[in-house]
Amino acid sequence: MIEINNIYKTFNPGTVNEKLALDGVSLTLNDGDFCTVIGGNGAGKSTMLNALAGVWPVDSGSVVIDGVNVTSLSEHKRAKYIGRVFQDPMTGTVADMEIVENLALAARRGKRRGLSWGVKKEEKEKYREMLTELDLGLEDRMTSKVGLLSGGQRQAITLLMATIQKPKLLLLDEHTAALDPKTAAKVLELSDKIIEENNLTALMVTHNMKDAITHGNRLIMMSDGKIILDISGEEKKQLTVDQLLQKFEQVSGSKMDNDRMLLSKD
Repeated sequence: MIEINNIYKTFNPGTVNEKLALDGVSLTLNDGDFCTVIGGNGAGKSTMLNALAGVWPVDSGSVVIDGVNVTSLSEHKRAKYIGRVFQDPMTGTVADMEIVENLALAARRGKRRGLSWGVKKEEKEKYREMLTELDLGLEDRMTSKVGLLSGGQRQAITLLMATIQKPKLLLLDEHTAALDPKTAAKVLELSDKIIEENNLTALMVTHNMKDAITHGNRLIMMSDGKIILDISGEEKKQLTVDQLLQKFEQVSGSKMDNDRMLLSKD
């Protein structure tokens, strides 16, 4: 279980650029929840993910992951609980290392590394199986440098790396936004598969309202640093994009004016 309890975060306090980014956010994710997060620019979506990951300290409130209060832990120390995939496919992999070396690096995260770092035969076989399941032909390119791969292929590798140790929480921060529609759909399909097969608890930030409805078992919408909608179960399954826009207007008292979200309705 993941618990965010009454989190506040203000950037640049006491200056003309003061911004209340998280305004008393509380959220509980049950084991196996796949929750999509949607909202306009500046709504607090990525700020909430950064609060969970420990990118910077929160002003008040707490973060609990699997019963452990991690609020005072640094990003480095929280890494053993969290897997994360960013918007930029270049983030999360080492470009001048081979595919197999990147996967081995992720598998060893948090473990002591001795002098004999070599990738063992049984490891290579395991990675080949994982890559075969991606259905991208990468199992025959295990010694290729990751920097030679396409954006979609790199993002698929990053997904494997982020989940190879079965994290307590998987954070997907607009991880398909930089990809073309066909590749984005493939990476989303892979995300669904990996989350379901490993029974992972996941939060996925997206600007695409249709994707937010289609994927996961729960949807939250943020506005002005608050969670204003929390929809799950049968209600989420029956939801349409137009209904989601209506709900936003009812709860926030204003029309959605975010061009990026409105352009990605379909």
